[in-house]
Amino acid sequence: MEMKQKGHLHPITQVIREAISIFDKLGFEVAEGPELETEWYSFDALNIPADHPARDMQDTFWIKPNPKFEFKNYTKGKSERAVLRPHTSPVQIRYMEKHNPPIRIISPGKVFRNEATDNKHEAQFFQLECLYVDKEVSLSQLKGTIETYMKGMLGNDVEVRFRPSYFPFVEPALEVDVKFKGKWMEMMGAGMVHPNVLKAAGHDPKVWSGFAFGGGLERIFMVKSGLDDIRSLNNGDLRVITQF
Repeated sequence: MEMKQKGHLHPITQVIREAISIFDKLGFEVAEGPELETEWYSFDALNIPADHPARDMQDTFWIKPNPKFEFKNYTKGKSERAVLRPHTSPVQIRYMEKHNPPIRIISPGKVFRNEATDNKHEAQFFQLECLYVDKEVSLSQLKGTIETYMKGMLGNDVEVRFRPSYFPFVEPALEVDVKFKGKWMEMMGAGMVHPNVLKAAGHDPKVWSGFAFGGGLERIFMVKSGLDDIRSLNNGDLRVITQF
């Protein structure tokens, strides 16, 4: 009798489920959005200037206009140029437009970057974004949430550090690193939600504040598993997938 091989969850699916479980205990829910986005949600509403390098072809997949195609998620009076979302941050704007604070969401999903691939970079990968909006949200709450997330994913003995940085959609901004094989590895960007982002989503920054952070899930998996080449997760080799 022929033995049939059982199905197996992809390692990134396992990581997403593990992350959802951690944030569920913290009171966060999962939010989703389209992978084909508009310039407004991907850049303008996130306070990213028109001349920001992230909008260049080297980083972003812009979609050629097609008069036969109607993108139902377009917003009247705002930039309708189509783009494969370069991050999951547009989900934050879409959710805030339809929901009043307090808001606690995570948005895991696929994103696309027009860049060269190597053992730590891919043209398409998965991110997890986190957003918390309420009254009097603090930087210490942000740091505590990130440490809970990282320790939940990578173990209580993981070392986490925060460095000052710059991102247009948060102020102040932080880079988050973890120690991997004796070396510090950049894991995500984070910060307090910029007032302009809250305004773009229809909320008064004098009343509400928040924090946000996001990073690649493949990189977390690489730290968890010791995998040294991100590309092996997408090459279709079942010997790689089924060992985790």
